[in-house]
Amino acid sequence: MANRPLRLEFDGAHGAKLAARLDLPAGKIRAFALFAHCFTCSKDIPAARHIAGALSAEGIAVLRFDFTGLGGSGGDFSSTGFSSNVEDLKLAADFLRTNYEAPQLLIGHSLGGAAVLAVAADIPEVRAVVTIGAPSDADHVIHNFKGSVDEIREKGSGSVDLAGRSFTIRKEFLEDLEAQTVKERTAKLGKALLVMHAPLDDTVGVENATDIFVAAKHPKSFVSLDRADHLLTRGEDAAYAARVIAGWASGYLDIEDTSRPDETAKEGVDVIETGQGKFQAMVAAGQHRMIADEPVSYGGFDSGPSPYDFLSTALGACTVMTLRMYADRKGLKVDRIGTQVLHNKVHAADCADCSEELKEKGGKIDRFERLITLEGDIDAATRQRMLEIADKCPVHRTLEHGAAVITREAASS
Repeated sequence: MANRPLRLEFDGAHGAKLAARLDLPAGKIRAFALFAHCFTCSKDIPAARHIAGALSAEGIAVLRFDFTGLGGSGGDFSSTGFSSNVEDLKLAADFLRTNYEAPQLLIGHSLGGAAVLAVAADIPEVRAVVTIGAPSDADHVIHNFKGSVDEIREKGSGSVDLAGRSFTIRKEFLEDLEAQTVKERTAKLGKALLVMHAPLDDTVGVENATDIFVAAKHPKSFVSLDRADHLLTRGEDAAYAARVIAGWASGYLDIEDTSRPDETAKEGVDVIETGQGKFQAMVAAGQHRMIADEPVSYGGFDSGPSPYDFLSTALGACTVMTLRMYADRKGLKVDRIGTQVLHNKVHAADCADCSEELKEKGGKIDRFERLITLEGDIDAATRQRMLEIADKCPVHRTLEHGAAVITREAASS
């Protein structure tokens, strides 16, 4: 299971803010990976989303971002080149190293694959590299410009239509691509390499995979993506690639054994701002990681549950667990238990089903309503009894009776 991706940003090679997503595991983070998208694509293409989601389910956090001038990132695309993409990747790795942990795995799709091959040696923590439909030379992209190449060389720039969109390409961009030596860098990679390619890829021919594989030193592997197209637009193709990457990478990454308790985890629940947006915060409970945020209407990103959502979650989870314990102890044939929790702030005087004590307080009060689902062969009397047992849930009692909250400043480290 994975959390909803974190919205992040960091400074790119040209100083513009680059939009990013960090797909975090729901449990302990075992390692970090960095994903580079294809030429003129974005971090949100199906291949990127599926692969990031599958790896996060395996405990590997994945940072995917838009290169300068693309997707949600700032900057001028026409002023970029392959070299600036490589620099963006270095800065993305620096961002992870500074704020989380340096990436051990690089994944590159199409031209992003050539970029990760070029940058891998400059990120010492990287242990493994994956390319998907990657060209063996960066200047392979020039073939997509068709009749515009001569115009670009003569006039210094020109407009190119790619995937239904128009991009301005400068002469310097062509020269930068032509100057790259991807195969030479692949030969000096010094990392484990997985080459993935579709035999029917009509954008980047499979012979490019052969060139990359031959140039690389062992350990290296090749996996055919069979009927997939270049962009892995079919969900099943992207999901298959993701599963293979997750399984292959585990053999090379320095991944901690998650079956052992995390002795470094802090006592209690630790909440700290991520620095992204107005309210977003990282929640650490033992080895589990979650995101807290506020809805967009309140000025947040809506990237995670709100504080009151978490409070409702605690009540709902406690209710389900309490009822399950009761059903098992009594030998009741309850197949499944569910609880929907609704929270509102209401005027005490208007709360018809609230206690007289609450009504006497006046003003607004917090009202939690539980809608409990009991699936199984149990009679009406037993169902009523279980509703009464729900009120014995410890979190219910805490909310009902109140709690002491002590606040003091933490000791400086």
